[in-house]
Amino acid sequence: MQEEPSGEVGGQGRRALGFQRHFPKRTSQHALIVHLMKLPTIGRKSAERLAFHLLKAPAEQAEELSAAILRMKERLGYCSRCFNVTEEDPCPVCRDPNRDTKLLCVVEEAMDALAIESAGGYRGRYHVLGGCLSPLKGVTASDLHFEELERRVAEEEIEEIILATNPTVDGEATALYITQQCQSREVRLSRIAMGLPMGGSLEYADEQTLQQALLGRTRIVDR
Repeated sequence: MQEEPSGEVGGQGRRALGFQRHFPKRTSQHALIVHLMKLPTIGRKSAERLAFHLLKAPAEQAEELSAAILRMKERLGYCSRCFNVTEEDPCPVCRDPNRDTKLLCVVEEAMDALAIESAGGYRGRYHVLGGCLSPLKGVTASDLHFEELERRVAEEEIEEIILATNPTVDGEATALYITQQCQSREVRLSRIAMGLPMGGSLEYADEQTLQQALLGRTRIVDR
């Protein structure tokens, strides 16, 4: 029986082996496809399509894309207060005097803050943890911005913390950890509602989603 080629099994290594027969090594096209495959959710086929699109695109478009990536890497950093991505420190949200300083939304990643901000309606500030607790992945409390969160709660006049971590096992564990850390603080803790999406149907909802929707129900008439 022929031995399987050595190297990385699965993921990028296996996908790279799969298309080396079609694209010779050490060519610029091969190098571009390999780098594109390193991006999240980009497989071999998607990387090939993107590479051919860039090949057909005007040179100016490729140059603008390259320049935009370099500018982002050079200019973007993290806010020293909330740890959101920003080109200025503090970030625009932390500097905005019209934001509600008594309301703090805790999220896992900067993309989560962007999603909430894009939805509109929230006028408080954010705190980005930089991930979530995950013992299986080796992510502990010291790897995240928990100490900075405790410092903000102690120093700033925060009345409510909205726990907006993802509804996953690790996200729930992270929310529970923050709850335990803030028990001695005079601050209100709340969890974002989870359940049925707008336009959804009860018929197609899974059991856990229905349970969360019932637990997170809101009162319409109070008698």
